[in-house]
Amino acid sequence: MGVVGGPLHRLSWLGIRTRIPNRGKTAFLMAMALMAWAAPAWKAPAQLKLGALQALELREEDPARPPLPRPTVEDRLGPLRLRSMEPLPDGRGWRFQVQALEPGAAVVPPLDLGNGQRSPELRLDVPRTIPFGGPWVGFGGGNEDQLPAIPFPWAWASLLLLPPLGLVAWGVRRWRKGTARRRLHHAAHHFRRHWPPADRGRNALDAAHALGRDLLAARFGEAARAWGPSEFQARSLGPWDQWVKSLDAARFGRTEPPFPAPEPLMAALDARSGKGNG
Repeated sequence: MGVVGGPLHRLSWLGIRTRIPNRGKTAFLMAMALMAWAAPAWKAPAQLKLGALQALELREEDPARPPLPRPTVEDRLGPLRLRSMEPLPDGRGWRFQVQALEPGAAVVPPLDLGNGQRSPELRLDVPRTIPFGGPWVGFGGGNEDQLPAIPFPWAWASLLLLPPLGLVAWGVRRWRKGTARRRLHHAAHHFRRHWPPADRGRNALDAAHALGRDLLAARFGEAARAWGPSEFQARSLGPWDQWVKSLDAARFGRTEPPFPAPEPLMAALDARSGKGNG
């Protein structure tokens, strides 16, 4: 049996010996326990904007309790980046300026206030700034986000083809306009190489005659292949009239009239070039 008496009671039942304080000390210990277990309150928005600076407040609402000491935090409040911390104007708590850098649920764990108190856990929602699956613009992208399908602007890109197409069309037109000149130059080059004919055989004379007719056709058109002395005289092409007569004479073994030199023949064509096609 225990002995009852005095401010302390000694209990010996069940082999337990302890001291029970009096009522005043019990009330004091209970008050201290309530102060230790009483937690301050968070004041925060329902959602945090991703990437924006926003304020959170940790306040002691009971005026009978002492103000909150400075929490032991450094540069982060859980997943939130802590940008600044300052006491509230009334001195009852602290204001935290934070920045959310990741979307999703942000959980701020209980903070140790240094006097035996701990702040309650704070859960905040940080919505994405763009819908899931959108392009990587700003915050909220991820490895699973896919870039949108942007069609290539073929209609607008085709406008870039107008300058080169115009240049090609101009080049083709210029090339076509120079076809007659190139044909004349080619015929004149071959005629100069084979006139006058070194061989007076029939084949050599026919080949020289064909080259001359090709040159006349390139200069005056296909009708010039059948021109005779009268047409040459009418068009002031005297050297070419001699050219025809000299070939006819050579076919019969005569040397008169002689073969005209290439220079008068080409000069007659050049003189006619200034007058247009006759």
